[in-house]
Amino acid sequence: MPVYQYRVKDRSGKELRAQMEADTIHQVRETLRSRNMMILDIKEPAKGMNAEIKIPGLSNRPPDLKSITIFSRQMATLINAGVPLVQSLSIMERQIENGTLKDVVKKLRIDVETGLPLSEGMAKHPRVFNRLYLNLVRAGETSGMLDQILDRVSAFQEKDLALRGKIKKALTYPTVVSIAAVLITYGLIRFVVPTFGQILTGMNAPLPFITKALMALADFFEHSSLWLFAGAGAIYFAYKTYYATPSGRRAIDAIKLKMPVFGSLTQKTAIASFTRTLGILITSGVNIIESLEITKGTADNAVVEEAIDNAKNVVTVGEPLSGGLAASPVFPPMVLSMISIGEETGALDNMLNKIADFYDREVDEAVDSLTAVIEPIMIVFLGGVVLIIMLGMFLPMFAIMGELSK
Repeated sequence: MPVYQYRVKDRSGKELRAQMEADTIHQVRETLRSRNMMILDIKEPAKGMNAEIKIPGLSNRPPDLKSITIFSRQMATLINAGVPLVQSLSIMERQIENGTLKDVVKKLRIDVETGLPLSEGMAKHPRVFNRLYLNLVRAGETSGMLDQILDRVSAFQEKDLALRGKIKKALTYPTVVSIAAVLITYGLIRFVVPTFGQILTGMNAPLPFITKALMALADFFEHSSLWLFAGAGAIYFAYKTYYATPSGRRAIDAIKLKMPVFGSLTQKTAIASFTRTLGILITSGVNIIESLEITKGTADNAVVEEAIDNAKNVVTVGEPLSGGLAASPVFPPMVLSMISIGEETGALDNMLNKIADFYDREVDEAVDSLTAVIEPIMIVFLGGVVLIIMLGMFLPMFAIMGELSK
């Protein structure tokens, strides 16, 4: 969308210089007039060699959660120190290194300078500020506690970032080890076994079943590797296609929750994320129905989303939240009991935050346990593969040596 530079005077006669994204210059004039601005000048966007160059996929890439977290924390500090909002945004604009976020903050500053609330300015950038963020900022503007809300947001994002880091740690280790195990197994069977096979065949040695099986597998890898990789790619594509459907996502997410080791980790992560998100929304003054709707949108599991949606419908008709969540097996009795106590005592937000802290520790323990379990399993697996290959290759050699010693 083109960016128009303009100069205007506000109601007090103060001259302002800013820019605005719009499809046409007519839209810019109408927008400025609707804000009771006296237009002095509007410049067309640069064209040709003077136009701003943006590389697709790079210049439009949204900033990561860490960059947004740092922005929230620093904005909270500036506003709490008494720095006006426009000046705070200007300071942040100069300090931010991420190009996309820097551009977004620049536009926010321009919007706020022209009288637009910060939350409305952020609503123009949904790829950077999600619905949760917008509702919290809007609540902060309404209550006059924007600095406190931004401080809560940054604390929430820091904990969310830590939780994601734990999950990444839990999944990265077994994934890397599994890929390494598969590659090592493939390399041994594809390149080592055929060499030994040629030697044994040339010696006319009697081959046991394990050796024949390994040679057949090596032959298959040699002549069908392309089909093997194509099949793996087709399976992955089919999985992504099926997961993109509502029924497929529901079925796969249900399986994720029932997996032996990863299922428990997925459940604990979902509970920690749900309770922390709902807790900060309620603490910030967002009503329970809207909070549940927003929290449902941040859930990364279809089964959890269904449970939250059912709870929202139950709360809408006046029933307690704990009763609505009890219909789902995702939430254990301990969580339901704590939420019920929070509702009865009027301290639901505090209880939700305590549940989130508890399950953060549970996720830590689950990650440590997972790492401890995966490592010996992978060692045993690789050792077993090497042992089978050694037996397949050396058993015929032992047989030949036995015949020669007679």
